Amino acid sequence: MPRIAEVKAQVERIWLATFQSSLAETVTQQVRQHALAGVKAALETALVEELEAYRSRWYEHQPAFTCLPPNLQRSGTYTRQVLTSYGCIPTLCVPKLRGGNRERPWQILTRYQIAMPDVLDLALYMYALGLSIRDLQETVYVVFGHLLSRDALNRVTLAAQSPMEQWRQRPIADTPPILIVDGVWVQILVPTGQTFLDRSGHERREMRGQEQVVLAVMGVWPDGRHQILAYEAASGEDTEAWAALFANLKQRGLDPEAVRMVVSDGSTGLPAALTRELPSAKQQRCVVHKVRGVEQSFVYRELPKYDPMSQETLTPEAARRLRRQQVTSEAYAIFEAPTRAEAEQRLAVFRTAWETVEPEVVRKLSHDIERCFTFYQFELELHHLVRSTNLLERFFREFRTKTDEIGAFPNQQSCLVLFHLIVTRDDAKHDRGRSRKRE
Repeated sequence: MPRIAEVKAQVERIWLATFQSSLAETVTQQVRQHALAGVKAALETALVEELEAYRSRWYEHQPAFTCLPPNLQRSGTYTRQVLTSYGCIPTLCVPKLRGGNRERPWQILTRYQIAMPDVLDLALYMYALGLSIRDLQETVYVVFGHLLSRDALNRVTLAAQSPMEQWRQRPIADTPPILIVDGVWVQILVPTGQTFLDRSGHERREMRGQEQVVLAVMGVWPDGRHQILAYEAASGEDTEAWAALFANLKQRGLDPEAVRMVVSDGSTGLPAALTRELPSAKQQRCVVHKVRGVEQSFVYRELPKYDPMSQETLTPEAARRLRRQQVTSEAYAIFEAPTRAEAEQRLAVFRTAWETVEPEVVRKLSHDIERCFTFYQFELELHHLVRSTNLLERFFREFRTKTDEIGAFPNQQSCLVLFHLIVTRDDAKHDRGRSRKRE
């Protein structure tokens, strides 16, 4: 089992590397306020777990009884102050019994306040930013001994992020004219229906990793502001999943007539969902996915023999690499044109230059390319933001960094909790909430 100093040093390293070091002080304060709410919910849940463990021990000594005595019956809660590393919690709800409350000490509050509050605060928060539930169990074991089981820790960490559902249902007062949509695939453990005996002889449910996708919608406004509006886990990127996500946005106040464009990759289920839920929106095919989609179509006819800059002889592999660079750079240049008319001119030049030596590349790039020109209906300043799904992909890269550390999520809810924490961190980092209020 890791020593306390080792666990604390590990958590601090992760914190500095992945979260706090890049934030200004004002933004850090916003994030700490959010973390304080999470620590409060986590402590309250852990207190309930401790109380239930205390009550259950009575049955161990009184196996013949089927109900608890009156003094062990629950009797609501009382409030008290607790000082944490994020600030003071003025109204922590502490559960109480009908009798014996003054005599019974709280292990969690006693150890929390006199021992290592930073370890628990950071461990709970970093669970949502990459630590596995086993890492968190070891950390909490060092601080609290054997008090919390793995099941209890699951409940504590989920309760710590209870604001997630409120965030996901918040009203949308300002409908963005542009939506960027995409999905990121994850592994989530699901029961197989079978059981097995562990090393201790206990019967356990057999779990197996299942591929699921987190669908996300980001809004982009005319002034360049962008923010994730919604996300949901689904079994696939089919029409029903996208339609349900768009329907939820409409229920929260999104005006379907105000959405003029939806940026996406080549998801086959999306067009039908747009027709059903956002009929006024036109689809913009991600130009990055479009260009990447031709990479398997090169035939490498008439490869150059010499480097155009140094005039040195090229090896076959270097010649193929040069061909890919030339073609892809010219393909991207099509969509970097300031107007659609100029983009179509560049497309014509591209076809003339490459259709003889790379006919399949030209055919694939030209197919349905009109959907890649939809972004030209907006101002030039927005083009680099909305001609691809890169804004959302950058967020997904950070999410994948955390999911790689976790592996398979224990359940769908824990996956969404992690996604929500990274959304909250991203909003705080870029001061999105405050900039909205100033407008």
